[in-house]
Amino acid sequence: MDTINSLFLFSGFLIALSIVASRVSSRIGVPLLVLFLGLGMMAGEEGVLGIEFDDYSLAYLIGHLALAMILLDGGLRTRLKTFRVGLKPALCLATLGVFVTSGLVGLMATWIFDLSWVEGLLVGAIVGSTDAAAVFSMLSGQGVTLNERVGATLEIESGTNDPMAIFLTITLAEVLVSGASGVGHTLMTFASQFGLGLLVGVGGGWLAAKLLRWLDLASGLYSLLALASGFFIFGLTSAAGGSGFLAIYLAGLMIGNQPGRHLTHILPVHDGLAWLSQIGLFLVLGLLVTPSEMIDYAIPGAVLALGLIFVARPLAVLVSLKPFFNFRWRELGFISWVGLRGAVPIVLAIFPVIAGVENATLYFNVAFFVVLMSLLMQGASLARVARWMRVEVPAGTTPNRRGALGVLPENDYEMFVYKVENEALEDVPIRLLRFPSGALISGLFRKHTMLHAKGSTRLKLGDVICVIGRSEDLPALNRLFNGDATLKRERAFFGTFTLDGEAVMSDVADAYGLTLSAGEQNMTLGEFVSLRVGGHPVVGDDVDWHGFHWVVNAVEGNRVTRVGLRLYH
Repeated sequence: MDTINSLFLFSGFLIALSIVASRVSSRIGVPLLVLFLGLGMMAGEEGVLGIEFDDYSLAYLIGHLALAMILLDGGLRTRLKTFRVGLKPALCLATLGVFVTSGLVGLMATWIFDLSWVEGLLVGAIVGSTDAAAVFSMLSGQGVTLNERVGATLEIESGTNDPMAIFLTITLAEVLVSGASGVGHTLMTFASQFGLGLLVGVGGGWLAAKLLRWLDLASGLYSLLALASGFFIFGLTSAAGGSGFLAIYLAGLMIGNQPGRHLTHILPVHDGLAWLSQIGLFLVLGLLVTPSEMIDYAIPGAVLALGLIFVARPLAVLVSLKPFFNFRWRELGFISWVGLRGAVPIVLAIFPVIAGVENATLYFNVAFFVVLMSLLMQGASLARVARWMRVEVPAGTTPNRRGALGVLPENDYEMFVYKVENEALEDVPIRLLRFPSGALISGLFRKHTMLHAKGSTRLKLGDVICVIGRSEDLPALNRLFNGDATLKRERAFFGTFTLDGEAVMSDVADAYGLTLSAGEQNMTLGEFVSLRVGGHPVVGDDVDWHGFHWVVNAVEGNRVTRVGLRLYH
């Protein structure tokens, strides 16, 4: 009974402390995941609470459960439209990139720690993949809005590169324990990991999405069914010899992109589950660490981490992306910097301990040190590097809150809540606002009092407006309520003047005194800018030409519809 009470006492205290500490993270500039790791270490056997925890098998199980939930949530929030620009480069990074990174880090580890080449490559395989939990947490936690090409590539890469790292780790660990395995067996394992993960993940996720949309359940049961479906797909894929991590990410992707009212009930719950998974996972991994043992690995671990950050990851990104895709150098630089390592390498480092690999503690301590260095150096500077590399785009106005009304089974009406912060709307009658035809004001609140809104009602700064509409009305509503500060940031970034992408280049040249070649006369402005940026434009792409800065403001499909124009600063 005392053990059970102690478990509840310490777990509740540590989770609550982690949540409270998260409020301090942004103020002191320390990444959240580092705080969770630090709290776990402080609670460990050499810390304040002195909790003795060395059950690697239990930590491995907790790690798998937590990573599965994190990847499921990541898939639920990934929109299929991001695959338009990010799928191919992300898959290159998730396969070739991990292979190159693991090989280069393995060679460094062989020299730094005086290991055999197989042992060195095992170290490289363990730290070879970026971590979904770290990437999702850092990008959202620091409020960084990246251009679509870079953001989609990083998001999809972090969700799909674990299978390659797991495959390499298991293969090399088996070689160390039982001797060399045949090339045929290795290739079959590789094919089954990715093939089954893809097949079962997409197929199972599609069926689960259809089931969730078809069933009429109590609101709290939708999220449980989504979680149960994800775990079932994870277990089925793993039992069949495939990658459960890839499968559950793809299952989440299929569920999250199936429109229906079930998503309203699923997403908020899974957001909490993902946070709980991250907190629990990093606390447990922190408990496993013995700080006094890490001192012996401090200098060589730091050298290896620096080699990974400044040599292996940039070279892997260069080899994987530059020959095949139209990324700019500054975009490649940022993708190289966001090669964040997190929970996955530490969980993989537990596998050699369980498998009985000789000198297994070395892998765990080195992986932990590399992760710590990565989070502190790369994670803490992510926002600054994004601005420096010019891959950040201004975050536009969005509703303060939104929620489906539950009236229709699909394409449902939603309630969007906005706060009037744009000075241009001060004292403007409601009847003069250009609302989308399918949207209307359902309520207006001023100084905590609800007013009966009429066409003659004049808006005041600070008013809270409730609008009923559909998701396709959001772009127009966001532009209508754009805050004054947001407008200034957007004008500074996108340009004071906005031109139609369908404008003919000869007319643009006449208006601004530009010189065109013969083949450019009949192009539209959108076609011209698209050609200049490599043929796959995204919002935020820019071109310096004839004394002007041309910035892509809007894209539909692969067509540039609006272009901003500003003079050089």
